[in-house]
Amino acid sequence: MRDLHSLLAAKEMVLVCGSGGVGKTTASAALAVDAATEIGGRVLVLTVDPARRLADALGVGRLGNEAVRVPDEAFGDIEPRGELWAAMLDTKAGWDELIERHAPDVQVRDSVLANPLYQNITSRFVHSHDYLAMERLHELHSSGEYDLIIVDTPPSRNALDILDAPGRMKEFFGSRLLKWLTVPYRSRLFTVASRPFYQVADRVLGSRFLEDIAEFFVLFQAMERGFVDHAREVEQLLADPRTTFVVVSTLEAAPAYEAAYLARELVRREHHLGAIVANRVLPSTFTRPAAATSARKLERAARGELADRVGAAIDASPDTVGDVLTEVATRFHDVAVVAAREAERRAELEVLSPLLVSAPVLDRDVNDIADLRELAGHLS
Repeated sequence: MRDLHSLLAAKEMVLVCGSGGVGKTTASAALAVDAATEIGGRVLVLTVDPARRLADALGVGRLGNEAVRVPDEAFGDIEPRGELWAAMLDTKAGWDELIERHAPDVQVRDSVLANPLYQNITSRFVHSHDYLAMERLHELHSSGEYDLIIVDTPPSRNALDILDAPGRMKEFFGSRLLKWLTVPYRSRLFTVASRPFYQVADRVLGSRFLEDIAEFFVLFQAMERGFVDHAREVEQLLADPRTTFVVVSTLEAAPAYEAAYLARELVRREHHLGAIVANRVLPSTFTRPAAATSARKLERAARGELADRVGAAIDASPDTVGDVLTEVATRFHDVAVVAAREAERRAELEVLSPLLVSAPVLDRDVNDIADLRELAGHLS
């Protein structure tokens, strides 16, 4: 029978994606904990700016670009079969490492890192997180240090941005914008002709502002081959049979629509769609006729003997208990309607993926490895 354990055991890379706010980071951590506990090997979860409570849950404190091992003690009385490692995508450190890796020589590397516009431009680089996540995935996979890498992809308005990031980098190096920015610096004739404009611009924007921009992009262009070659390799990695995608969504209208679109697009692009995770799902029992019948019976019985007995058991006023029971009974219809809509959206998503699993609405935050294992248990 197909399940998440089989999927994780068969793959080397899992990209967890979906729209923002659906629980991707927690789901990624739960899958990693499950793989390290039940499957074994060296498992790495690469998260994107996780909530402090999740870093605490993994027992590693603050996460950074360098992977740290989750101590076995964090698993309590469960002895994991493998090792669990965790890291966080650090945009600043990631760009510095990229420059050091792709610079053709030490002089270019130092010039870029020292350029006054470098930090400002890279921190605002469009889809910077998306591209860095793909570069980091390539680096980690090439290292061969881990048997399974689970990537919590960056939140995005468009979940496909993560797939398009390598192509955007290739387009950037061949774009007219880059040529336009670097021509003034490369061409002596152009520089002489445009000197009056530069002088006016410098007075308005600050000393050497435009020249600093041109110099930065000339240096950046010197690293074109490394960036473009890596972008091609990342695209191949995403389509590799060893890579799979897990789409996470709630069953609310907008996230479910985004998940369906993403699932279809992954298949259209010939990427491997491993599973869809429906997160924070209401119990299916809410949609059963017996549940609605029970709610109606509870409403009729909310006053009288039932209220007296419940009030005595919890040391509360029968009148107050009656009010609460009546409210619960009458509100059940609204919850049942939501559960019915969720069931319809779940059925729509189910036909798009070889595997669809659900996780319920938990009654507490995820605070430790035990909570992550409980979530993984629902998914399994």
